[in-house]
Amino acid sequence: MGKKLWRAVVAGGAAAAFTGVATIPAGAAEGGVSFTRVHVNGGKPIVIGASKEVAVPSSFRMATTHKWQWPAVFLYRGNTGDRLWHAIETSDCTKVSPGVCDFNETMYFDPSVWDMHNSEAGAWKVAAEVSFQGGGGDTDDEDLTVYVKRSSRLTVNASPEPVSKGGTITVTGKVTRANWETKKYASYEGRLVSLQFKPSDATSYSTVKKVYANSSGDLRTTVKASKTGTWRWVYYGNTTTAPSTSPGDHVAVK
Repeated sequence: MGKKLWRAVVAGGAAAAFTGVATIPAGAAEGGVSFTRVHVNGGKPIVIGASKEVAVPSSFRMATTHKWQWPAVFLYRGNTGDRLWHAIETSDCTKVSPGVCDFNETMYFDPSVWDMHNSEAGAWKVAAEVSFQGGGGDTDDEDLTVYVKRSSRLTVNASPEPVSKGGTITVTGKVTRANWETKKYASYEGRLVSLQFKPSDATSYSTVKKVYANSSGDLRTTVKASKTGTWRWVYYGNTTTAPSTSPGDHVAVK
């Protein structure tokens, strides 16, 4: 991963400072700090689109007798120097007891600002760190995994509208996903996508069939018209790409 800058917004609303972060292998911290109750995005995957900033809530508890500055949790692979770079904002200490503080943190991911790579989608580990006033610090692996995923999108069109009962309905669509390097959505070929239908007198969808997208990400299939209702496509995602659901397309059967 190329060297990037990491913005640390210090507690109390101080001005943002830009700083490089040294490589500290997991388990090689100087010690003296305990991090607990670490949570990132409520345990859910972090889904990032092609160009809009995503704010990810995090929280943690820190206990130490050292004088400290700039506590934070972050994402890494390999060792804690191989980070998914982003902007952060950390709250002031909410004192729990002497030497023990709770913090809320927000991670900001923005492909339009940071040089994000598609290869960065997937599993990341979580670590926490703090710097000591006067030098040194502590970095601890928190034994948590967070998935960072590229956003996906689906479109749908069902025709003709209306259609005679027993006639043929052609349902088309397209599946795309965010390309962080071009900052656009691109065709996501070969995906297995479910076609779902909800009759007008029903409250939920059911899967009718599954269709593979072609090399351009296009979806196409035909079904027999039996009831008036709404058609949609659903993609369930994978370890690098988030699930998505198309809008519904209502077709009246006469």
